[in-house]
Amino acid sequence: QEALNEQVFEGTAGGGMVKVTVNGQREILNVNLDESVVDPEDIEMLQDLIVIATNDALKKVEDTTSSTMGKFTQGMNLPF
Repeated sequence: QEALNEQVFEGTAGGGMVKVTVNGQREILNVNLDESVVDPEDIEMLQDLIVIATNDALKKVEDTTSSTMGKFTQGMNLPF
């Protein structure tokens, strides 16, 4: 669990023009924007791309958590 919390995950959107980096504790570490997506006339698009990239990063954390924890709980008779 500790090693998982220290891992870093990157989510992207817009073909990599927006990147969000999170750790295994689901804390946002960094948001990187390509200058080409910063359009003062279209803030909504930028907001959408940030949300998509953040959700992508969080999904990667969840997938890795499930996969990693699944290895430890495989074969155990858990009540849930």
